Amino acid sequence: MIFRRFNNQRDQAQVKTNDREQNLEEIVVLIQSGDSVLRNQIIKEYQPFIIKTSSKVCKRYIDPNQDDEYSIALSAFNEAIDSFHPEQNRSFLTFADTVIKRRLIDYIRKESKYLNQIPMTMFDLPDEEEHVINFVEVKQSIDVYHQQQQREERKEEIIRYTKEIAKYGITLSDLVKFSPKHQDTRENLFQIADILANDQELVGFLLETKTLPIKGLLSKVAVSRKTLERNRKYLIALAIIKIYDFHHLKAYLQVGREKRVGR
Repeated sequence: MIFRRFNNQRDQAQVKTNDREQNLEEIVVLIQSGDSVLRNQIIKEYQPFIIKTSSKVCKRYIDPNQDDEYSIALSAFNEAIDSFHPEQNRSFLTFADTVIKRRLIDYIRKESKYLNQIPMTMFDLPDEEEHVINFVEVKQSIDVYHQQQQREERKEEIIRYTKEIAKYGITLSDLVKFSPKHQDTRENLFQIADILANDQELVGFLLETKTLPIKGLLSKVAVSRKTLERNRKYLIALAIIKIYDFHHLKAYLQVGREKRVGR
């Protein structure tokens, strides 16, 4: 009966959500018989499930438009449709969840080159489908994967930052050259950059003119014009980090400040 109903309504592709949840296993069997239209419909409807499952494994939001992990998860969902057996598996979504996790873990292991590590088989445990998964190994693989992701993010952030400060005639070499030698001076410049980045009028002036708003800053900070002019490039570079929220660079600066305070 369920097969006849879906064959009759396939063109309209209108099925109530509660019916779809209740009869998902039957629908998967129908797809396995060659119903490509219904396959595409199910994949589209369960895209949030695919995103949620892959994001949970990767511990970050997986963007279907740009993350390779989504393609892996989507392929795994398709694989689950093709290999699901109602008589062997209790629930299709439970089965699909397991397949997606397994394929993503394989991908993460490959990306992190964790295959060279010795598996700790004493931590092997069965998952919902009675497949053995070493959860300690998986956690370590994911940790390595996240570290690689962060390295890539930092690299991309530095590239974007370099391009942004270049608009102001500043290079990374300039920052090394003009970085203040004294701790008190650096801390004062951090505070001035904070004031600049949190003042919309000053930010607007900086972004529009590509010059330090010296006049505006003089009315808000107790330093001389000469100090601002001498540290112009350094102040602009600090402000750009805060204005555009380069969070890796901002965290680095914060750590540097905390180390100096702790001395």
